[in-house]
Amino acid sequence: MVAAFPLILIAVALYNLAALGGWAGQTDMQQLLNQGFTVKLFSGDIWHISLGDMFLLLTLALLFVEVVRATATTRREIVNHALSMLTFVAALVEFITLRGFGTTVFFLITIMALFDVVAGYTISVVTAKRDLTVAPPTGA
Repeated sequence: MVAAFPLILIAVALYNLAALGGWAGQTDMQQLLNQGFTVKLFSGDIWHISLGDMFLLLTLALLFVEVVRATATTRREIVNHALSMLTFVAALVEFITLRGFGTTVFFLITIMALFDVVAGYTISVVTAKRDLTVAPPTGA
């Protein structure tokens, strides 16, 4: 059952922990997301990497793994698609209704959850069609 676990839920759960748990004593989610560090590039530019950027990077990495996993057509992957749909719906409801979730970072996480759902079902259908063999008609 662990293999059917939608990985995007990890990013949604971490955001929930930060927003609802008052991560690092912060109560303003936007202020927390803007915290980060800087990296000086060889070009001389200063690149500011925020906690919000890290959330998005983590979610993109999880989305990549989800898309690769979607190429299987096992029962476990069908359960994964259903749980991914529930993850998207929960994230969408949180985005619309809960304080601290109306940020661009969480909106993009929600869109990645939607992409996981659509890509998962699409890839599974295409893979199943490719794997489907049709016998020639008999008696013709």
